[in-house]
Amino acid sequence: MNRDRHYYELHAELCKLIANPKRQQILNALRHGERTVGEIAAQVGAREANISQHLARLRARGVVRTRREGTTIYYRLVYPQILQALDLMAEVLEEISKREYELSRLPEERAEKKL
Repeated sequence: MNRDRHYYELHAELCKLIANPKRQQILNALRHGERTVGEIAAQVGAREANISQHLARLRARGVVRTRREGTTIYYRLVYPQILQALDLMAEVLEEISKREYELSRLPEERAEKKL
């Protein structure tokens, strides 16, 4: 696949969009299907107004879609693969954290061996 500058710009835009911790929580809340703003807000522990703002950004970029049922609006993921990307990053973060912990223990272990 030949990727030009435009591709990388779009890629960076998407990464910026999902880099926000609150948006990651929202995406995770949508992991198992449609949710209302109120349901997402309760799960994430944030105000509905704040969740609505984040959902508006995700919707504007085509990451989530809505479905209206009476007066209730349901949000869902358009591309569930985004969750796979977030899960992969979580695995990398775990590995980094584990490695940093192991490295931080080295001076302690050396000191214990000297005793």
